[in-house]
This record gives sequence, structure tokens and C-alpha cells, in this order.
Amino acid sequence: MKIEKITPFLVDRCLLVRVYTDAGIVGTGEAGLWAHHNLVYEAINQLSEYYVGKDASTIEHHFQTVSRDTHFQGAVLSAAMSSIDIALWDILGKSLGKPVYQLLGGKLRDKVKVFASVGGPTLDERAKQAAEFVQQGYVSLRTIPFFDGWEQRPPTQAITDAVEIVKAIREAVGYGIDLGVEVHRNFSKAEIVVFGNAVLPFRLLYIEDPLAPESTDSLRYVAANINVPIAAGERSYNLFQFKEIIDTGAVALVRPDLSLAGGITQVKKIAAVAESAFVGIFPHLMGSPINMATYVQVDAAIPNYFLQEAYPVADLVVPDRPGIGVEIREEKLAKFPYRPHTIGGWFKEDGSVAH
Repeated sequence: MKIEKITPFLVDRCLLVRVYTDAGIVGTGEAGLWAHHNLVYEAINQLSEYYVGKDASTIEHHFQTVSRDTHFQGAVLSAAMSSIDIALWDILGKSLGKPVYQLLGGKLRDKVKVFASVGGPTLDERAKQAAEFVQQGYVSLRTIPFFDGWEQRPPTQAITDAVEIVKAIREAVGYGIDLGVEVHRNFSKAEIVVFGNAVLPFRLLYIEDPLAPESTDSLRYVAANINVPIAAGERSYNLFQFKEIIDTGAVALVRPDLSLAGGITQVKKIAAVAESAFVGIFPHLMGSPINMATYVQVDAAIPNYFLQEAYPVADLVVPDRPGIGVEIREEKLAKFPYRPHTIGGWFKEDGSVAH
């Protein structure tokens, strides 16, 4: 079964890819470098020159060839390879009449646990929404503990507001519900330590992205000074970066993005490295239902899966359909014109960059 054509599609805020074969089977994948899809789109077109005419089933061989040919690395290339890798696994599953999780060793779970994201412009609205999610059946919640304009406030005020948000949600749902926070790299190294110690009474399950990803060594400092488990890695784009994060000993959870960190081929390896260190897999999810469907396949097949974000349109159980389990109708994609990301920025009161 040979690859005949690879076509990327810029759709809404997403970048999808379709890989066509001479057997009539078409695979679908998605690229996850959401802020720079135009660059990844061009990378997919360039990489397709290698893939066209090749055997669609030698997935690992293709990944090794493309990633090591010149040894140039980067998030753009990794996102492009990830999308094609996912589509090739979709093709393989369809050709065998099996869901991808069967090809990864079989299903370890029948359902995939997800969390609901709690938002709102006031403490009362956050508490109300959290309680509503629990009534709907969610047992795990996450919040970004900031109100609009946080970057304009003095650090102590921003920290105080963040702690109050966590407190309001915890008091609304009690201590029988999991609760985590996504800091989104908004605090400095000093500020995250103050925040992490202030929220100890509210029993957070994790603090996600406590710092910007450029310094994995700084995670050690944070872990040594707070007693809340740390999750990191959503901006990392290959196996070796994840090994570095795991080797710090500072994280309890890592956040690979299948559509950025190497697709199914590499994320299965990242999960194995994490498993050897008793670190959980807490996937980062952006994009369309194609991404969600792909995640479910991998989540079902790894022992150290932890949690991920919910999409309301997703299946309630792990599907048994071939490949990644979903299909798209290309003729409908034009109804969703591409919406590119525009660089804006977050700025402190003095005009310096905050985020």
C-alpha cells in the first residue's frame, strides 16, 4: 500500500492533514503548533515529497528517516511529522480493520477520564460553574486561576486573587472532587513558590506549567519548595526533551501533545520513559475532534495515563471503530475558514512583557 498524496487543510483554528493511498484508504491527522499553522502547512507540503510513493505501513522507519536526515529539529517540523504520523496510524488501523489501540498492545481501559475547565469573571461564577460540572458527573476539575487584567496587578495581588479562586472552587465542590490549576507560565519562579504554598490547604492534585519551558532545571527549584505535584511539557516537541524533564525528578506528570511531540509513534515512547519513572501522562489537547479521537486511542493503551481535557462532542467510551475511530467530510471543510493567530501580548503596568 503506497502513499499517493498528502494534503493539509487549514480549518478554523486547526490544521488537518489527509494522507491518500493507492488502496483507496485515506488517513487523517492533525498538527498542533496552533499559533503557527501556516508555517506547519508549508512544512507538510515539503515533507510530502519524501512520503509520496513510500509504503504507508513502515511508520517508524519514516519517522526515523525524516527526523534524522539533516538533524534539523524544531516545533514546526515536529508538528508536521506528528500530523502525518497520526494519519499513517489511521491508515494502518483501517487497513487491518482494527482501532489503533489494538495495534499498540490492546486496550487497558474502557473509558478515558477527563476534566472540565472552570472559568468565570468572578469568584461566585467560578464556584457556580464548578458545582454545575460536578452535578453533570465530572469528578475532576481544572481552572486557570487568573482574572482578566492579572498582569497589571502587583504580584502579591495576583497571587491573592489566584488563591481565592482556588478556595472558592474547593469550597463549592468539597474534597471529594479532584482539582488542579493551569498556571500557564504566568508566575515567576518566586511567585509560583508563594502561590504553591498558599494553596496547600485546598489539596490541589497538580500545578500545571508553573514556569516557562526554557529552563527545565528551574522545575527542580519549584519542586523543592512546594508540596504540590507538578505537570509540565506541553510545549516540548520530542522524546529527548521529555526525558530531560522526567530526569529532573521534579515532575509527577508530563504533558505531551500528540500533534506536536511526534504523533503516536513518539508519544508511546514518551509514555514508556515516564512509566519507568512512575510519572503519569497528562496529555495536552488543542485542536479539533480529530485530535481528541487520536488521544483516546493512545490513552486507552498506556498504563500510566492520568487525565485530559474533555470535548463535549467526544464519545463516552473508547470506540472500537478502525483507525483513530473518526472520519471527516472534506467537502464540508470549506465552511470553516481558517482563523490565524494574531500576536498580541500581555504587559505589566510598566509596559514590560508579563507572559
